[in-house]
Amino acid sequence: MFTGLVEAIGTVVEAKPADQAVALTLECPLDPGEIGASLAVDGVCLTVTSMGGGRVSATLGHETLSCTTLGALRAGDRVNLERPLRLGDRLGGHMVSGHVDAVGHVGARRDAGEALDLEIAMRSELLRYVIEKGSIAVDGISLTINAVTADGFAISLIPHTQEMTTLARKAVGAAVNLEVDPIAKYVERMLAAWGPRG
Repeated sequence: MFTGLVEAIGTVVEAKPADQAVALTLECPLDPGEIGASLAVDGVCLTVTSMGGGRVSATLGHETLSCTTLGALRAGDRVNLERPLRLGDRLGGHMVSGHVDAVGHVGARRDAGEALDLEIAMRSELLRYVIEKGSIAVDGISLTINAVTADGFAISLIPHTQEMTTLARKAVGAAVNLEVDPIAKYVERMLAAWGPRG
């Protein structure tokens, strides 16, 4: 479990195809703790398979390659990093599982004073989980939804978020990992089990 508060930006060293998977190696300024630990990379929960010398490696399996943006990573690309939440830590963002729901795309970007406003397009079937002033994770960043649009949502990046994450560097059309608030999905599932009520 993560909070969506990015701790650092890493840099891709290598993304090497390996038997229907990809071996991803990153320059990582964070200490992931140990081999087998979890690390969120652009909002995707990965398992650390090796570490040392300021680098970490992880394997991208079929599901990760088909459902996230990580399969498009190349050497030199920068990624958002976050270590898992520990019991007793403050939950400064919102509950983020690191299990991406879909890939969205930057539809528009506008400067708004010091802030940067972005519109993100997403799959229509996920829009029911998106509410104004609710939370969503975009490339692993916990963000507040300013408005719901016909095909997605609008967010605003304050200067700190622009500086500490990669999102401000995304051009119109760029792909981003999206994870909706998991609580909404749990509530929907529980209500569906009750069936229609008269």
